[in-house]
Amino acid sequence: MATRIITAVAVVLVAVLLWRSVYVVEEGEIALRTRVGQIEGSPNGPGLHFKSPFDDVHIFDRRILSRAYPGEPFQTHDQKAVNVDFYIKWRLIDALRFYQSTGGDENAAALQLADSVRDRLKSAVAAQSLASVNAQARGTLSEAAFEQLQQAAESLGLDLIDVQLQRIELTDDVATAVYQRMQQGLIAKAAQLRATGAAEAEKVRADAERKRADVLATATRQAQHLRGEADAQAAAALSKAYGRNPDFAAFYRSMQAYKNTLGREGDILVIAPEGEFFKYLHSASGR
Repeated sequence: MATRIITAVAVVLVAVLLWRSVYVVEEGEIALRTRVGQIEGSPNGPGLHFKSPFDDVHIFDRRILSRAYPGEPFQTHDQKAVNVDFYIKWRLIDALRFYQSTGGDENAAALQLADSVRDRLKSAVAAQSLASVNAQARGTLSEAAFEQLQQAAESLGLDLIDVQLQRIELTDDVATAVYQRMQQGLIAKAAQLRATGAAEAEKVRADAERKRADVLATATRQAQHLRGEADAQAAAALSKAYGRNPDFAAFYRSMQAYKNTLGREGDILVIAPEGEFFKYLHSASGR
């Protein structure tokens, strides 16, 4: 019985030792062995590996990783307080340095990297206007500043691949002030357009009135000229006709006078019938 127990314990110990002596690294990962906090050997890539049962294995992701940092408060050169969302991308390039600088803690490495990026972005945004910051994906972060960030990432065993601004949003107070200024600007522009339109309308009306007066004056002048010519022609015709037969002309004028003065309802004439006016009523010859 005791032999069986000892054998079973031995088998278990061997199994544990074998389990503690073998480890597998997946594709896209890299492993680092430590013993009592001290690094043992060199990093291992994908595959099956053996180690001492007393070694600890730290496996790190070598793929491209990213972290987003929303709502970071920045201030632009034109004194606009904005909330900025940005993200960073990096990958592991030196597992040994990464472990020595961060203890292999991915979150600690991301925090240090984000602090460096945040400081650089704040300086870059503070030197530019809001319009300039909006126009560039890296928020006016210069190439020199980005290279410095890459150097800081290399000290952590990382390769900084990219830094991008995802969203730039005005704070509530600034947004309200901006909208009010926009509204005031639009109101002023509308008033200016109305004033310009009124001035143009008045100019058009004055021009139309002037043209109307010119047309009426020209028409009146032409009408008077034509009327004068017609009257002259009529007078000439009458004079010529009267010259040919003065008696008939006198008779015709009297008939026209009778027509225009006699026989209209309501008219009362006080005149002597023996006068010159009525001579043709007494005799056809006017005598």
